[in-house]
Amino acid sequence: MIQRKQTLYLLISVIISVICLCLPVGRFVSSTITPDHSLYNLWLKSYDGSLDFSGCILFALLLLTCTISIVAIFTYSNRKRQGRMCLLNIFFLIAWYAAYFFTGFVTYSNDNTEFRMLFTAAFPAVSLILNVMARKAILADEALVRSADRIR
Repeated sequence: MIQRKQTLYLLISVIISVICLCLPVGRFVSSTITPDHSLYNLWLKSYDGSLDFSGCILFALLLLTCTISIVAIFTYSNRKRQGRMCLLNIFFLIAWYAAYFFTGFVTYSNDNTEFRMLFTAAFPAVSLILNVMARKAILADEALVRSADRIR
C-alpha cells in the first residue's frame, strides 16, 4: 500500500489540505480606518472577533476532498475505484476555487473593501496537482496489470 507512489501523492494531498483548513486563505483590507477581516475556510473573522459562517462551503469542500483521499488510499486493491475517487477530488478542488473566488470577490467585497489572497490559497492547487499525478499513476498501474494479464 505505502510503497505505491500514488499513495504518497494522496497522503501529501491530505496533509496539505488539512494545513489549508487551519490557516486563513484571504484577507479583506478596508480603505477606511477599520481593521482587516480574515477569511478562513470555515468562517470570516472580523476585527472585533465575531465570526460569520456563511462561507463554510469552502470548509465542506476541503473536508470532503480529505475524506475521499483517505478512503482512496485504503482502496488500493481496486484501482478503478481509486482513479474515480481522484477524479472526484479534482472536481471538488475546482469547485473549491470557484466558491473561493465567489466568496472573496462577490459575497463580502464592497466599495470600501479589497480582497487579497493569501499564500495558503495555493495549497488546494498543489493538492489538485497531486491528485492529477496520483490518478495518472493509478491508470498506469492499471494498464500495466492489464498488459500482464494479456501475456498470460
